[in-house]
Amino acid sequence: MAGVVIIVLVLLIAIPVGFLMTMSIVAGVLGWSVEDEVDVNYAGTEDLALAYPES
Repeated sequence: MAGVVIIVLVLLIAIPVGFLMTMSIVAGVLGWSVEDEVDVNYAGTEDLALAYPES
């Protein structure tokens, strides 16, 4: 009976939480890696001014 509870907890809690944590790291790395390219492509446009209002 305890084995069934452990398996259910892993399937319902551990796997989804691990997946969400991994995807948040992937999203952060992807955003960081393409930021420079986007800044170069939109230099001098209103879009860049809206993205960085302090500059």
